[in-house]
Amino acid sequence: MANERVTTANFRKYKAEGKKITMLTAYDYPTARLVDDAGIDAILVGDSLGNVVLGYGSTIPVTMDDMVHHVKAVVRGVQRAMVVADMPFLSYHISKKEALRNAGRLMQEAGAQAVKLEGGIEVAESVKKITEAGIPVMGHLGLTPQSVHQMGGYRVQGKDEAAAKKLLEDARALEEAGAFAVVLECVPAPLAKLVTESIGIPTIGIGAGPDCSGQVLVTHDMLGFYGQFAPKFVKRYANLHESIMQGLQGYRSEVENGSFPGPEHGFGIDEEVLKKLY
Repeated sequence: MANERVTTANFRKYKAEGKKITMLTAYDYPTARLVDDAGIDAILVGDSLGNVVLGYGSTIPVTMDDMVHHVKAVVRGVQRAMVVADMPFLSYHISKKEALRNAGRLMQEAGAQAVKLEGGIEVAESVKKITEAGIPVMGHLGLTPQSVHQMGGYRVQGKDEAAAKKLLEDARALEEAGAFAVVLECVPAPLAKLVTESIGIPTIGIGAGPDCSGQVLVTHDMLGFYGQFAPKFVKRYANLHESIMQGLQGYRSEVENGSFPGPEHGFGIDEEVLKKLY
């Protein structure tokens, strides 16, 4: 049935059939409903919520409590899409035990169907621990925003031989550890194609070319919500900033000139009742 919940089994099936996987972000109930109603396969509640909806300059300040709060809201708005929750900075780095506990919170407390974490070989043991507990894990390689300071900024990853080889090894390590898919962010398209062909699990690209098993974008970027600079890999499918500004400015203008609210927007009262109040 078209409305059956998307699962990790669907991801494997889609890759085997060559069917592209669609994924977008959502951080709240109304956006989640819209994305789900549009038939998108998976919703990422990314720690990008730090930049997009909380106003931080990076993903680093986002906490587990932030993620639980926003994932809960998204889950309430979804019927079909798989909800994948990001594990935020330091929620899986300290120990495998803590990584499992935090992944469990996102599943049990927040209601996610899977978690996502950044890194390759260095986090493979944590991925294994989490998946052995029955929690699906999506990996994330290439540009990993939680490590942006170490990387020296938001740059394309895997451009030289050593870095490309490391990325390929990381992807294989994640698959071996039990990950069901891996995001490839800001990776040269030919390298992303090679990685996709070299592992059995799906790859989800963002700035990684057309040969990945699927694509993900930040919904606010692809809908032009903020009307400002967007990364090269983003295609704008709408200009919500312009539409929203027209609506907001129209409201302000009509309130100021007295044309809103009009008679059709109000409620009456019996004249006899009103007379008794004077």
